[in-house]
Amino acid sequence: MNQRKLEITMFSSADKVAGQGVGSAYLEQVNLLKSQASELFDIKINDWFAKADIKHFHTIDPAFLVPMLDKKAVKVAYCHFLPDTVIDGSLKIPSAFQPLTSHYIIHFYNMADHLVVVNPSFIPDLVRYGIPREKITYIPNYVSKEKFHSLGQAKKEETRQKYNIPEDAFIALGVGQVQTRKGVLDFCEVAKLCPEITFVWAGGFSFGAMTDGYEKLKALMENPPANVRFIGIIDRSEMVS
Repeated sequence: MNQRKLEITMFSSADKVAGQGVGSAYLEQVNLLKSQASELFDIKINDWFAKADIKHFHTIDPAFLVPMLDKKAVKVAYCHFLPDTVIDGSLKIPSAFQPLTSHYIIHFYNMADHLVVVNPSFIPDLVRYGIPREKITYIPNYVSKEKFHSLGQAKKEETRQKYNIPEDAFIALGVGQVQTRKGVLDFCEVAKLCPEITFVWAGGFSFGAMTDGYEKLKALMENPPANVRFIGIIDRSEMVS
């Protein structure tokens, strides 16, 4: 007798903002499940009216608090960040709203039946915030080998030409949003100490002027060390290059 498929509804707005890792992780997981586990799961996206065995929240939109109230479904939430990482070094949030922001994030996580963290270092902090350890599981982000693999020398040379990088340059590559907590300032300081290396940063301001330290980082991007290149937000389809 065939077992019934599990009905899963994914809730996410992560793919609405280009150049952020949460969106990439979300799309990778959905594609993985649809391509490799279609016989086990029936997946719907942002379907508020569909009956579901599992409701899986990839982002913490306030609107998603409504489907979180469904007592018939198991609610799973991804934890891609902590209040500390949002307030310190990611987004510019007025000090008066920081306690409210912190409270909301932890409240959302607490409403879920289970949390999945992409970084195991988050676990003790979540426990410190009062979330039971037994409801937290670490699962690293999945990356498709079909999309990310070696392209060979010819493609490497073509990409270097596209960005005007010498063929014989030794490259140190940084990938991520231009944020203080991503290490952009350290990246440039190290570049100053290693003038023989070309430092390339792929990424930009996904959240614009809301980024914490925006003015300082923007000035750095406009006038970087001589051996640093900021090439902006790269479409995911081009990231392997």
